[in-house]
Amino acid sequence: MLFLLPAYLSENTPVEHFGSAIKEYIMQTDYFFVENEKTARKVIKFFAPEKKQSDLKLFLLDKYSETADLKEAQELMKKGQDFCLLSEAGLPCIADPGNIMVAWAHRNNIKVVPVNGPSSIILALISSGFNGQQFTFHGYLPIDKGEKRKQILHLESLVQKTGYTQIFMETPYRNNQLLEELTKTLNGKTLLSVAANINDPEGEFIKTQSVNDWKKSKTNLHKIPAIFVLGK
Repeated sequence: MLFLLPAYLSENTPVEHFGSAIKEYIMQTDYFFVENEKTARKVIKFFAPEKKQSDLKLFLLDKYSETADLKEAQELMKKGQDFCLLSEAGLPCIADPGNIMVAWAHRNNIKVVPVNGPSSIILALISSGFNGQQFTFHGYLPIDKGEKRKQILHLESLVQKTGYTQIFMETPYRNNQLLEELTKTLNGKTLLSVAANINDPEGEFIKTQSVNDWKKSKTNLHKIPAIFVLGK
């Protein structure tokens, strides 16, 4: 079986906030698909501190991976070996490359078992106050300033024309620049929600207000994981 295990969004979140199945599946196998070995070991230790780190067999699965790179793991799975798939943060396969192994598992009649856990995208959406019936997640906006501005205006027009909520993100060290670009580009009456440090008991920041009000706010999002949401 292939278990899709969630990671914490904040390592300060109490482990009691997560279901016991996560630890159960971690203890069940030593074989893991991971996006980053260091992060994965921290997550495994968080959920199952008694798990021997020396027993772990970690297979790198990142945005550059292809199923052909994972033949050893695939052969083990065909022989009946259970694997867990861990994301860098939150749920696997959402803004995460794990879907290539899930697709392979379906093609090879290997059972896929999703496990409940947090998704920063969904948590940002439900805490925004915006339309949760129709929404689109766009991942990262273009790096080029001109292209980014075009995309921001396009997303704003989609909100106004369709009412669909538009969700996107940025590399944490560029959050402040993105917030500044949003306030310069968007109409002052447009509503923007920012959800940062989600699930952190002390540092969580979630706020929805007009662009005009964001211009008046002194908000520092530097190096803080954040999700940006446009809606009405």
